Amino acid sequence: MNVDTIFTASEIATPENKLLKGKEMQDIVVIKDGAVAVDNGKIIDFGKENEIRSKYSGEIISFEGKTMLPGFVDPHTHLVFSGTRENELIMKLKGKKYLEILKEGGGIQYTVERTRAASKSKLKKEAEKRLDNMLKNGTTTIEAKSGYGLNRKDEIKSLEILKEMKHDVDIIPTFLVHAIPKESNEKDYIDLCIDMLDEIKERDLAEFVDIFCEKDVFSVQESERFFEAAKKKGFKLRIHADEIEDTGGAELAAKLNARSADHLLKASDKGLKMMATNNIVATLLPGTPFSLFTDFPNARKIIDLDLPVALATDLNPNCYTESLQFIFSLAVFKMKMLPEECISSIKNGAYSLDRNIGCIDRGVNADLVVMDIPNHRHIGYRFGVNLVGTVIKNGAIVWESI
Repeated sequence: MNVDTIFTASEIATPENKLLKGKEMQDIVVIKDGAVAVDNGKIIDFGKENEIRSKYSGEIISFEGKTMLPGFVDPHTHLVFSGTRENELIMKLKGKKYLEILKEGGGIQYTVERTRAASKSKLKKEAEKRLDNMLKNGTTTIEAKSGYGLNRKDEIKSLEILKEMKHDVDIIPTFLVHAIPKESNEKDYIDLCIDMLDEIKERDLAEFVDIFCEKDVFSVQESERFFEAAKKKGFKLRIHADEIEDTGGAELAAKLNARSADHLLKASDKGLKMMATNNIVATLLPGTPFSLFTDFPNARKIIDLDLPVALATDLNPNCYTESLQFIFSLAVFKMKMLPEECISSIKNGAYSLDRNIGCIDRGVNADLVVMDIPNHRHIGYRFGVNLVGTVIKNGAIVWESI
């Protein structure tokens, strides 16, 4: 059988094509001297190189001495913003806490002012640079949130940018209720966001909604009111939950069947167990506590509770990284996750986004990352450099290192 391309590598490592919970996250498929047959942008077959080459003919592209993985999926990013906050790093180094910085006019509100002032073209150009860096680091699909507009005009502006952008990295948009604007209060801003849902749905500007459910931000009660309105209009739910304090966000995620609950540093055992029962993905963001000088999520406990774990960058001006490779290293060294669990997190992130990607399997889009490492256990182990040599999107090479 003729196919477009046969990609070969010294090792192929992939999660199984399913939601991976608890100990299942350690069970990945590893093929030495493997190959992937691709046609019309889809994976037709994969297995040992000699077997694939005996069954298929086509252009052969060899990655000898390298390891092939599925394209990385980043299920939590704040892609569209303007203004950097390097000054806040100095404040944090002097002992200021996140909520203190927020109350002093920093944090989200600082970024809101600059995002509101920026033109669409400026915001789009800055977002494209971030996407370029993500692609170079192996990411082929992201979830991207609004949330730095905090009014109708600028939230819509951010969502329009996400829809209009053309890039090799696929973008899945989320309307985020991120903070209470200075000119409003909690109830009034929730009312405004509920009112915006019709336009967002009619113009297909977002697939998901999200809310920052946290002390001094949005209460569980107001978060649930917003989510109930969004669910009625057909939006899928994600939630910033229990990052700084246990407010019951994990319980709310389970109650309303959110696709993902993110952060979870302070989530209760009760909430985590409820999430596990309902197959809610726990999206952990180790870059955030790294940048805030706080404790890391207890990944071992979360995995032992039989939860499916995804990993994401939380790219934003407070946690400014585009590299899931760096996040994998933090997960290994700071959360004691195994390299295999990091690889499985790619599939769980895809599952949380309702996309059949994040693995190497027949019928799946041929989104692949070739890393200049001899085996998959270098994931997390070697850090501080970009180990990606080639990125393949829908069967075509879209980036190669020089």
